[in-house]
Amino acid sequence: MQVENTEINGFLIDEFNQYGLKEGNTQGTCPLCSSDRKPKNQKKQCASYDWERGLGTCHNCNSIFQMHTYKRKGNADKEYEKPGTSPQVIQYNSELSNKVLKWFADRGISQETLEYVNVTECKEWMPQTGKEENTIRFNYFMGNELINIKYRDGRKNFKLYKGAEKIFYNINSIIGHDSCIIVEGEMDVLAFVEAGINNVVSVPNGATLNQNNLDYLDNCIDYFENKEKIILAVDQDEAGTALQQEFIRRLGAENCYLVDFKDCKDANEYLLKYGIEDLRNVIAIARPVPLENVSTLKDVEEDLKDFVKHGFKPGFQIGLDNFDKIFSTYTGQFITVTGIPSSGKSDFVDQMVVGYNKNYQWKTAFASPENAPTYLHAHKLMRKVWQGMPLPSDIGGKTWNKVADHVNDNFYFIDMDKYSLESVLAKGAELVKRKGIKCLVIDPYNKVRDTNAMSDDVNRYTMDYLSKIEQFCKKYDVLTFIVAHPTKMYKGQDGKMEEPTMYNIKGGGEWYDASYHGLLVHRNYEQKNTKVKVLKVKFQNLGENGAESFFTWEPKSGCYIPEEVDEQNKEDLPWEA
Repeated sequence: MQVENTEINGFLIDEFNQYGLKEGNTQGTCPLCSSDRKPKNQKKQCASYDWERGLGTCHNCNSIFQMHTYKRKGNADKEYEKPGTSPQVIQYNSELSNKVLKWFADRGISQETLEYVNVTECKEWMPQTGKEENTIRFNYFMGNELINIKYRDGRKNFKLYKGAEKIFYNINSIIGHDSCIIVEGEMDVLAFVEAGINNVVSVPNGATLNQNNLDYLDNCIDYFENKEKIILAVDQDEAGTALQQEFIRRLGAENCYLVDFKDCKDANEYLLKYGIEDLRNVIAIARPVPLENVSTLKDVEEDLKDFVKHGFKPGFQIGLDNFDKIFSTYTGQFITVTGIPSSGKSDFVDQMVVGYNKNYQWKTAFASPENAPTYLHAHKLMRKVWQGMPLPSDIGGKTWNKVADHVNDNFYFIDMDKYSLESVLAKGAELVKRKGIKCLVIDPYNKVRDTNAMSDDVNRYTMDYLSKIEQFCKKYDVLTFIVAHPTKMYKGQDGKMEEPTMYNIKGGGEWYDASYHGLLVHRNYEQKNTKVKVLKVKFQNLGENGAESFFTWEPKSGCYIPEEVDEQNKEDLPWEA
């Protein structure tokens, strides 16, 4: 029945019919539990086989099992260490000691579950104790390949295999399923498997309040394609909530469902307190993410309480003191940046996204037709991150490699033969999902036209254009920069070029009304400095309309140096922080 290179659900089969089931039959024995049943019941047809999806379902043990094994999907962008090729990793004890089995049993996890998910134990050096410890091994497989390992000792110290690729734990289990569950720890995976729910994965390193870099999601994003339901069963604490929100942003609110563990922190605690049936029911009654564009007080109550207690939340800042005093922003908004030609608009926007990356680890995508060729734009960003000019002798050196890796992992260039607003926003949405970007730069807007515009009227066109960007910002919680050139400018009586405002952009009234924020970048060639002026802030707590800050542009690094700040007090480079 097998055909070489057969695919199921977009996954290439590695071993067809791994349990040796009778091909073509839709019912038969369960390979997971039949051998453990009484002899008279071992041949009972307790399982259903779905050959089209490659899944089997047992009606005795309630397990769902994969009938085939699969080769890994997608390729990592980087070279990683391979724990599966290490002799000390291969030679591990697959037999779990009685002590370890009891430890798991006390947490509601049976030996059958441990064997099913390939939990092992071994001796391993742990940096937290500075010596070799007996550890539990959570083995991270993708296909039949061992990709990573998490070690846990008796003192609840953890470590991942050094230099290995980060992926979801138990990622193979969601192949073929229309739905899956995401949890925050390996023990929670085991809890659901114990309850007969196998299509569950865990993040490799828990949750923190900063969830802007989910490299394991980047490496596994293909596995979540076409999932009709993604159930988020993360820990019910502040960090878990932050992780949940990032998953919703990346995977789409329309696909995500939420669970309520009542008074418990996570799935394992819930299993111990309420039992298997109640844990299954938690998944059965998972609720969809609240409807987009429809809110009730209950949906925003926590934000409301926080506002009553603390007032407006502080805005995000770029790390330049004189500018941070007059301007900050939220995500889910867009900023219009204007200025006469050669005033440094694009350069200052680069400075801003490098600052956001340093402070908050935000990733940025650029749709910048005027910054072509791409390698020159990459060079500009390298200089800002490096805070200097890389020389030929630096190529391949330690600093070059660190900076190059940092720029490669945090900044993405949308290169198109023909730019359109629709194609740029579609690519931006893809980069949110696959790379987790938080900033999008459109530079300049007149080179990224709305080819689907319904009107030739400039005011109507501008309003529709900005409305589409606003929808994108809100849906994906992205901060978007729009660089907009002014129309023809005039010189004043003193012979100097007048400073433009947002009203000098074609369709100016709409720009001022629709933009959340507006900035002017203006270079004074006589004084050899650059002024950045706040033309508009939507919320008073985020800035000061009309306020100005002044900078000296440093040619080697391409960085803007605040004029009143001592240059000697430089902060750490982004990759040193």
